[in-house]
Amino acid sequence: MLLLLSVTVQQSFAQAKPVNPNISPKAAELLATLHKISGKYTLSGQHNYIHSINRSSDSTKVITGKTPLIWGADVADSRPGNHEKIVREAIRHHNDGLIITLMCHARVPKADTETILKDRSKMKKLKKGEIPNSWYKMSDKEWLEILTPGTPMHEQWLKDIDKAAEPLKALQAQNIPVLWRPYHEMNGMWFWWGNRRGENGYAKLWKMMYDRYTNYHKLNNLIWVWNANAPRDWKDDEAYDYELFYPGDDYVDVLAADVYKNDFKQSHHDQLLTLGKDKVIALGEVGVAPTPEILEQQPKWAWFMIWAEFNWNANTPEAMKTLHNSPHVITKENAYLIKQ
Repeated sequence: MLLLLSVTVQQSFAQAKPVNPNISPKAAELLATLHKISGKYTLSGQHNYIHSINRSSDSTKVITGKTPLIWGADVADSRPGNHEKIVREAIRHHNDGLIITLMCHARVPKADTETILKDRSKMKKLKKGEIPNSWYKMSDKEWLEILTPGTPMHEQWLKDIDKAAEPLKALQAQNIPVLWRPYHEMNGMWFWWGNRRGENGYAKLWKMMYDRYTNYHKLNNLIWVWNANAPRDWKDDEAYDYELFYPGDDYVDVLAADVYKNDFKQSHHDQLLTLGKDKVIALGEVGVAPTPEILEQQPKWAWFMIWAEFNWNANTPEAMKTLHNSPHVITKENAYLIKQ
């Protein structure tokens, strides 16, 4: 089943305005498709853990009778065989008509990171390898070292992001576009790249990765998804305003928000839409999934992606069926609608 619109590369560029001028035709077509369906349809998506690479997507199919159109995974765990597994499954799912999104819970760029990984006091409930040491509490001095070429932490950061680029390169070789979603929830307090503001803040880190991937690695199959958390004023779990961490229109194709605990405020949708101007917006991660009524009130979400195992841990079978059978939600089974 062909999911991408049969449009010329020139039409894709004019409609979608990709930030990478050398974007591949397939990636440009996918971005144009997202622009075309925005406000009309919302694509369904499902994240999957590396240790159970298809379990969550397969479970949604069992629960709802529908296949999520977007298949997601995390490239952070680069232990032997993991990247190969992701590439193999991404190729298979792409060939079966699905859209691929990849993200990275990036480890802290320290040479002694394996020692840090052993301290899992905050991760006791997580399976081994599920998330690396993303929750490391970084000092301001360490942060500036990452941003400074020639320092040990900068050099380690380069090694780490070069390693994460390997599966992206393998997919580019197969002409597969990727919704690339690195360094997410940057406006929150929990990741080492979080709540870093100003000239030497998060935006600089994003631009450094963009430059490395686009100009050094020549990764032209990526659609750059800048993914904040929905702003919230929860004690000791705050997420601050989107615009404080936005790297600028020249570095972002899609703006996304993560919404958990069923916190679908209209402002989460509207403020992101305003910040992005004419760019696509999406729900990068959700726990409790949006209802068809929420998607009607917030129609510009181009896709939603339910986090791994939340499709049965946080959502009832009835709610999942109602959502995935909504005429405005696109699954693999009704993907023909986005070509009309």
